[in-house]
Amino acid sequence: MIHFDILTIFPHLFDCFLEESLIKKAQEKKLIKIKVHNLRDFASDRHKTVDDKAYGGGRGMVMMIEPIYKAIEKTRLKNKKCKVILFTPRGKKFNQKMAFEFSSLEQIIFVCGRYEGIDERVFKFLADLNLSIGNYVLMGGEIPAMVVIEAVARLIPGVVGKSKVLRRERIKNKGAFIEYPQYTRPEVFVTKEGKKLKVPKVLLSGNHKKIEEWRRKHQKVIE
Repeated sequence: MIHFDILTIFPHLFDCFLEESLIKKAQEKKLIKIKVHNLRDFASDRHKTVDDKAYGGGRGMVMMIEPIYKAIEKTRLKNKKCKVILFTPRGKKFNQKMAFEFSSLEQIIFVCGRYEGIDERVFKFLADLNLSIGNYVLMGGEIPAMVVIEAVARLIPGVVGKSKVLRRERIKNKGAFIEYPQYTRPEVFVTKEGKKLKVPKVLLSGNHKKIEEWRRKHQKVIE
């Protein structure tokens, strides 16, 4: 079972995410464990301060190292294969192969930043990996944490209907994911303008060899 620990100042952002769909079922089946920690609980003053002005000046506030350090120390499980991941636009780009590698871990601790940024010492000395989910800037690391949890969780046997098959395919393809176009009923869909949207004939042929060839021709490898 993988333990996902999320360090954030907005823990309620995860309420719906944890209580819906396959993520909820995976927790109930004890295939994964997700715990959200409020970083303010690790602040040292009575005001629960987690940010301060930047040395040298500049815009906005910067998240302090101390609450993050204490949170990581408190949540890290002993004798477990663990990674501390910090989300930042300048981090390494998340991909399918990473998701496959993460699925073999026993614990992942996500540090979700906010405000103008995080004290650089967290990047350099506390995080095992600085990660980005794309070439854009979000308001915080909470949505990236959800993205990574979903990508990793679906590779754990039992989380989705064909998890074991998915995992065998990932091993065979060295972590990559093979995607191809798929269709279902109706065979012909007519729009209100009268345009007929048809399923490719080869998929209706029953010729499995030709279907496989068509899928290989139109497939995309997601790494």
